[in-house]
Amino acid sequence: MHRQMCWLPKSGGNGEKILYLQTEPGQPWRPYTAFGHFAVPDYPIPGGSKGWATYQKLFKAGWTLVPSARANEFGTSSYVESKNF
Repeated sequence: MHRQMCWLPKSGGNGEKILYLQTEPGQPWRPYTAFGHFAVPDYPIPGGSKGWATYQKLFKAGWTLVPSARANEFGTSSYVESKNF
């Protein structure tokens, strides 16, 4: 199964990056919060990375981390914003 992760800007700009996931080739990147069955609660650390706990879980499970600069090579040229975080 296609399972990739990438750190992308939260609102599509140059702001804070959060973890995005892609489970099927050609699908847009979606925030980790859109995948309730994969996501785990964030660590309660002020200023901590959103999705770090989920990243650790999925990395151990064999997911592939894609460099942010190359994310568009591994899927569509856009990603889906979510209001769930």
